Amino acid sequence: MDEDLLKIRELIALIRKLRSPEGCPWDRKQKKEDIAKYILEEAYEVADSLTRQSPQALKEELGDLLFQILFLTEIGAEDGSFSLNDVAEGIIEKMIRRHPHVFGKEKVNSVEEVKANWQKIKTRERGAANGGKSLLESVPRALPALKRAQKITAIASQYGFDWSKAEDILQKLQEELEEFDAAVKSGDPEKAQEEMGDLLFTLVNLSRFYAIDAEGALAKTTGKFLWRFSRVLDKLADRGIKAGEATLPQMDALWDETKREDKP
Repeated sequence: MDEDLLKIRELIALIRKLRSPEGCPWDRKQKKEDIAKYILEEAYEVADSLTRQSPQALKEELGDLLFQILFLTEIGAEDGSFSLNDVAEGIIEKMIRRHPHVFGKEKVNSVEEVKANWQKIKTRERGAANGGKSLLESVPRALPALKRAQKITAIASQYGFDWSKAEDILQKLQEELEEFDAAVKSGDPEKAQEEMGDLLFTLVNLSRFYAIDAEGALAKTTGKFLWRFSRVLDKLADRGIKAGEATLPQMDALWDETKREDKP
């Protein structure tokens, strides 16, 4: 047997031991709903390890994610709803369906055609699964707000509800900025929050229009800010200045200095 499959079987046996009467009380107590947050956390940690380009970290985080997936699958097997075999069989069938240019007779000439065919097949599958209901209902509520907004607007565009050109979105963005400014000046916090939501939603539309992942873009910028500000704090410490006692001009100067340094 393949060495990888042997290790998978060993991991499954470990999970079954944890879930057994002789195993761990905490692991035995877990239900499907309990695992949802752990899977999300591990998936984010996998993504973070990718941005850090650390093979060791990626290996470890993939292991944590694999454990949660197999753990959830084992719970499914215990209550008779599905097994690991069912999960594997389902994804194999789906991948074959969605790659007719590999496993069928369809011909494609570019990556763009592959993506277009994938989306058409996915739309057809979800339409059938939803009994003709709107595809909007297929977007998970648990997604991060930016990613969920981008998926929903992408689906809306499939129905023809979309901007015709980027300039129109930029004009809308300016309108939303003015409305947010007016809401802030009105002193109404609920209205300001609403207008901020509209502003962010318009930015997500702009990102999607240029095929930019809004969630990834913000995560990258947040990471960049974190690195730069950490360097500013280090530089203040080197100068014997406590962070809370530094003036804004001092921090601005160190920020500009940090920007000129090599990025991580």
